[in-house]
Amino acid sequence: MKVSVENLEKNMAKLTIEISEDKVEAAIQEAYLKERGKISVPGFRKGKVPRAMIEKMYGTGVFYEEAVNTLISENYGEALDESGLDVVSRPGIDVVQIEAGKPFIFTAEVAVKPEVKLGKYNGVTVTKIDTSVTDEEVDAEIDKEREQNARLETVEGRAAEKGDTVVIDYEGSVDGVPFDGGKADGYSLELGSGSFIDGFEDQLIGKNAGDDVDVNVTFPEQYHAPDLAGKPALFKVKIHEIKAKELPELDDEFASEVSEFDTLAEYKEDVKKKLVERKENEAKATKEDEAIQKIIDKSDMDIPEVMIDTQCESMIDEFAQRIQSQGLSFEQYLQFSGSNREKLMEQVRPEALTRIKSSLVLEAIAKEENLVASDEDVDAEIEKMASMYGMEADKLKEMVGESEKNSMKRDIEIQKAVTFIMDNVKERAKAKSKAAKEAEAAEA
Repeated sequence: MKVSVENLEKNMAKLTIEISEDKVEAAIQEAYLKERGKISVPGFRKGKVPRAMIEKMYGTGVFYEEAVNTLISENYGEALDESGLDVVSRPGIDVVQIEAGKPFIFTAEVAVKPEVKLGKYNGVTVTKIDTSVTDEEVDAEIDKEREQNARLETVEGRAAEKGDTVVIDYEGSVDGVPFDGGKADGYSLELGSGSFIDGFEDQLIGKNAGDDVDVNVTFPEQYHAPDLAGKPALFKVKIHEIKAKELPELDDEFASEVSEFDTLAEYKEDVKKKLVERKENEAKATKEDEAIQKIIDKSDMDIPEVMIDTQCESMIDEFAQRIQSQGLSFEQYLQFSGSNREKLMEQVRPEALTRIKSSLVLEAIAKEENLVASDEDVDAEIEKMASMYGMEADKLKEMVGESEKNSMKRDIEIQKAVTFIMDNVKERAKAKSKAAKEAEAAEA
């Protein structure tokens, strides 16, 4: 194999890769053996037609496409290693030459990792964040728990109010014609939840059990069903029952039912402790983001467009896997949301660029400060993963390959860079607004 590298503008490079004639012949023969069973020639049994006969009938290039796929997949990785480039994108492949008896030549245009000219990263100033927790916040958190443990009780003698749950039958129609999915019986709908089309729930407030209500709404312009988007609809609604939430009493019994504590006082103290932890974690993440963004703003790097495209694709693939784990295919999501892959690419592009820049500056800081992931660091990470998955650490170590270990080392080094930055930040109180300053002056 011969590999030559041409450096292009904007951190792009072109690899020209030449594969020997004998490998080309082997790939063509392999393609013939794979495809011959699909080709029928009079006078020959399927799978027994000589290669020369097929090439005579269909042209000498009949097996080239399959051979090219094989040659590229088998040789690109090795060529990349030989080039010594730190590639950060999928390759743009072009075939230069494919012919029996001659070398196979193809090019791969790739983005290489940009160099970073670091700005100031030691002693970055971040905004100080108050992580104290008030009694009102504790009460609000407990009220959420009471809401989740509320019982629905049928109410009589009054109309439906916001927050009530009504049990209804409904059937919708557009221009007098019922539509799919527009009918249900015995449906429980919380008024004010925003579960239905805007305006639907509001028109049931003030109505009573037993009422028949005509609900007029208009479907959103971006509704997932194109045949209904933007159209006015009429729903015939029958209210069977009105139910109100009955919150549990705020006492020791409630505390013992929703927590491991016997008294309300102990439960409140635990809620406060958890709120403080949450606020501290959120503040930590916010300050890290602020510090890293300030370093990015002071640093210089030239990001290739294809590198951003690759990151966008990766983020969309991650998102598709997440929604698939929830029982919804990516195609269904696109249909329901009225979106497409191109729109998603544009939506995630700013976040993709931020991720790339963050990763690059953190890698550069780790290199500058000689923050290296040791074998002990990797072993500790594997042990942590083993504990998470309920596995033995030694068995997991056997399963982790070199590429996975290298990826783990990179992640560890990046985290060490984050720790280094945050150990050296300077905190500054958030500037007070004019109104706050005037209020303080008035109190004084």
